Amino acid sequence: MNLKTDVCIVGAGPGGALLSYLLAKQGISVILLERHGEIAKEFRGEHLNEEGEAILKEYGLFDKVEQLGLLRMETLEYWEDGKLFKTIYPDPKVGHLGIHVPQSHLLQVILGEAKKYSHFTLMTNTRVVDLLKDDSSCFYGVRASHKGKEFTIESNLVIGADGRYSTVRKKAGIDVTVRKHGYDLLWARIPAPLNWEPSIKMALIDGMQLSLFTQAKGYIQIGWNIPENSFPELRKQPFTPFIDKLIKAFPQLKETVESHIQSWQDFVLLDVHSNFTDCWGKAGVVLIGDAVHTMTPTGAFGLNSAMKDAEEMAKLLSKEKIEELDFAVCATKRKKEVEKLQAIQIEKEQNFATQFVIYS
Repeated sequence: MNLKTDVCIVGAGPGGALLSYLLAKQGISVILLERHGEIAKEFRGEHLNEEGEAILKEYGLFDKVEQLGLLRMETLEYWEDGKLFKTIYPDPKVGHLGIHVPQSHLLQVILGEAKKYSHFTLMTNTRVVDLLKDDSSCFYGVRASHKGKEFTIESNLVIGADGRYSTVRKKAGIDVTVRKHGYDLLWARIPAPLNWEPSIKMALIDGMQLSLFTQAKGYIQIGWNIPENSFPELRKQPFTPFIDKLIKAFPQLKETVESHIQSWQDFVLLDVHSNFTDCWGKAGVVLIGDAVHTMTPTGAFGLNSAMKDAEEMAKLLSKEKIEELDFAVCATKRKKEVEKLQAIQIEKEQNFATQFVIYS
């Protein structure tokens, strides 16, 4: 099987999905590839900031997502020894401190809009095996595999939106610089107690950050920083003393924590790192989102940055300009913004403990 399209986008996360929709809307034919069978995956960035909210509103998507369900954060709280000691409220002009949007809701809306165009195709359970390259070292498509059968997709442009471990980036031979941040992250999700207000709650446990993010549909996502590479040794230790620290920090969670976090297996480990690359593309290939600038979870910038990349890329592309795309134009503008955000993340991580100095 040999397919042809104007643009082949690899990775159906929010960045890849949004770009697919924006290009299809311009009359550009798009094939979007996703290696998973299920589009929405757990424990991914699901918090919109003002920038992400503005992008969705600009293209008439926000109201549709809200109809499916989202949740505006009303406060940012700092807790010590089970007591609240500092609360931050949103700017009245903004009205929230972030919005939780289940990724399934976001992608359902974006892809639903994209599917209205006959020249948009979504292929799930499909992974990229290699990139197609001509004699002049220009890339002109991908070799992919679906349920064990390989086929090719020829395209004028391949866009890698396939995450921090991007296959497109590797196959294009684009180097990446990885920065470790000294911690890993344990994720868990539990039902929220009755009358739990939409909020972000923070605590300091053994000098490390513990965060609670209220989610739509009545859940709380726990993000617990632990020293880098410490989990193999940590999980050899008794579980109860560890989880008791969570209950001590937030006593109101005692019942739901004890009911839903009963072993180390109830946590998901995230290897935390950020990365960046000076090269955002080569002839016939461009990278966006985590594929070119992985963010840490701090500040919830990743989702929003990926969508901003998609928006800027869509503005540069038209059916007539695909092959002449100067990706350096997009990279130059976005690179400065991303560098600024990654610097903010490092500052927030380094200064987190200072939020508790006054209380202590």
